[in-house]
Amino acid sequence: MTAPARVSRGTVFFYGLPGLPLAVLGIPLYVFLPPFYAETVGIAAVGILLLAARLWDVVTDPLVGALGDRIDTRLGRRKTLILIGTPLLLLSVDQLFRPPDGAGMLHLLGWSFLVYLAWTLVSLPYTAWGAELSRNYDQRSSITGSREGFVIVGMLLAIVLPAVMVPDGSPGEALAWLAGMLWISVPLAIGAALLLVPEPRNLLPPVPWRDGVRLLRENKPFFRLLIAYILNGLANALPATLFLLFAQHVLVAEDWAGAMLITYFAAGLLGIPLWLWLSRRIGKHRAWACSMLWAAAIFVWVPFLGEGDAWLFLIICLFSGLSLGIDMALPASIQADLVDRDTARGGGQRTGLFFGLWGMATKLALALAVGLAFPLLALSGFDASDSNPDGLLALGLLYGLAPIPFKLAAVWLMWGFPVDRGTQLAWQKQVRDLERQRD
Repeated sequence: MTAPARVSRGTVFFYGLPGLPLAVLGIPLYVFLPPFYAETVGIAAVGILLLAARLWDVVTDPLVGALGDRIDTRLGRRKTLILIGTPLLLLSVDQLFRPPDGAGMLHLLGWSFLVYLAWTLVSLPYTAWGAELSRNYDQRSSITGSREGFVIVGMLLAIVLPAVMVPDGSPGEALAWLAGMLWISVPLAIGAALLLVPEPRNLLPPVPWRDGVRLLRENKPFFRLLIAYILNGLANALPATLFLLFAQHVLVAEDWAGAMLITYFAAGLLGIPLWLWLSRRIGKHRAWACSMLWAAAIFVWVPFLGEGDAWLFLIICLFSGLSLGIDMALPASIQADLVDRDTARGGGQRTGLFFGLWGMATKLALALAVGLAFPLLALSGFDASDSNPDGLLALGLLYGLAPIPFKLAAVWLMWGFPVDRGTQLAWQKQVRDLERQRD
């Protein structure tokens, strides 16, 4: 079965469901894991080892993506890799989150490598599967919106549940509790998707590597989208990296951090239907551009805040959060349309490779944000141990103002983007003609 024009709402729902446990997994890797292992191996060693694991993760993305495009099984290209990755993910998470006594640097490094590899084996085919599920221009956004909606719910659960179940805030107990939760939620969510969501069959043969490189190089809209996505990812990663420092030192409202994050993520969930409605009327690329403009217009007020302005910042979290979910859903939906362009020109439906490069871009944007934020803070004279006014001003500007030029540059690239509903329909016709010739 090739991809149908549209799929049912139930299919859209069950496809999105695995996004929840995969998001739950992400929070402890960044929040609880470093302080837990720092007690035994030291904070500097933890930072170096986890950085090595993340660099490995960047390398595996395009490799796993290309592998998923080329394997051919009765179960399906995407489902096969997900089935291989899921048990490895559960085993490695258990070893990493509930280590045996005496676990040290080698344990952390080895199991971190396996966690990230398994996560890629599951999450990358999962996103590629969503891009291939429907050929309808607008429904593709609903599919990615379903996934990102469940991702936001997973993030909310990962923030709230450890605070409720582990009141003393122990990183070790929180990790052990989350590992048990993942052993239940991952098989249930992924099992439901594998059983209830079809995987369209690819009728086209793989393209030779040399021809594939040429086709990729000629796909100028893809690189335009990728650059816009990196710029916007950098704009989002800067405040994410500095959020706790901003809440603690500028707002002097560290106790409000949890409420602010919950408000932000909850608003992101509520905003998805609104932006999907707009995308159906003005196109995906312009709806995404409008969401970035909205976030920039709200966030421009952040540098004016200071001690005692926690309530005002909570309002900013609410309004800026409305663009959170769609900031991931619409670019991924546009990416699916650009895979159609590649396929129509003889690419053989290389969705996995495209989303592998997409994953690399996401991780590089996060790494670049960390690489820019902390050195610039240090140069400004910021010191977490005192209240240097110049340092606090630099923190406020880096958190609230620095992301805006990156957002505006992404808007400039996307507003006149040369792919719309009519373009995608023309590519789909060419793909169907190719499939008829092969069938």
